[in-house]
Amino acid sequence: MTVFLQSTVEGLSLAAVYLLLAMGFVIIYKATKVFSFSQPALMMVGGYLVSELATRRGMPFWAALLTAVTATVLIAGAIERLAVRPLLGKPIFAVAILTLGIDIALRVVVTSLMGPALRSMGDPWGFTNSTVAGVVVQHRSLAMIAAAALVTILVFAFFLRTRLGLAMRATAIDQEAALAQGVRVGRVFAVAWMMAGAMAAIAGMFAGSGLGGFSNATASVAFKALPVVVVGGLDSIRGALIGALVVGLAEAWAATYQPGLAPFLGANFSQVVPFLVMVAVLMIKPYGLYGTAEVERV
Repeated sequence: MTVFLQSTVEGLSLAAVYLLLAMGFVIIYKATKVFSFSQPALMMVGGYLVSELATRRGMPFWAALLTAVTATVLIAGAIERLAVRPLLGKPIFAVAILTLGIDIALRVVVTSLMGPALRSMGDPWGFTNSTVAGVVVQHRSLAMIAAAALVTILVFAFFLRTRLGLAMRATAIDQEAALAQGVRVGRVFAVAWMMAGAMAAIAGMFAGSGLGGFSNATASVAFKALPVVVVGGLDSIRGALIGALVVGLAEAWAATYQPGLAPFLGANFSQVVPFLVMVAVLMIKPYGLYGTAEVERV
């Protein structure tokens, strides 16, 4: 039982990072109907800036995190305004490919600035642990879960309680109707990208904290958030939450039990589990668990 609980805690910490990234994907898609492949690069930018400012420049961690989030938000806003918005009305495929190119370009820049060395985040949690009922819980994991929960609550409150959130919901339903009602759709697009940038920066900080550190390989974490989005549904915040829990727990449980139960699958089989979960869900629910089914009349 202790092993199961230990694995579950690790799965929840994975789910927290996946959730932060997945909500960014979903918010951009809901607002613009564009699936942005630039989230991994924005995560790398945020993580790199936290590492650089906190460990190389001597800035206090919280100031470094705030600066990194602000910078990533501005970069995300600039991408939307200068690269994505001029292509509105063009085929969705073309815009998606553009975001993929932006992702590659940004990650090349970050890689050249960062170098090959493994970096520390200088996070305030360090490697401190607490033991609860025989389960070792990293303070870093608690911070990840708490941060993801707080961001999720704030996102739901934003959409339900603010005028701008209402405008974003209206834009997600019908952009032309929202524009006709006086909604500044361009502003909605910019806010969506900025929100996604902030979440990506926080996710990058958490993904690079702890023993693993921050390196070029950290971007792989963001790619495992893609199955989360697909499992939950491309346009559902609630789906992102459920998808993150499903994928994070499945990966953690596979990492714990698969080596003993099915060693022939290999030592790193757990890294494939998110994509297997995605395929299994798509076979049953093509639009994800909470995605909106699209009906086209001909």
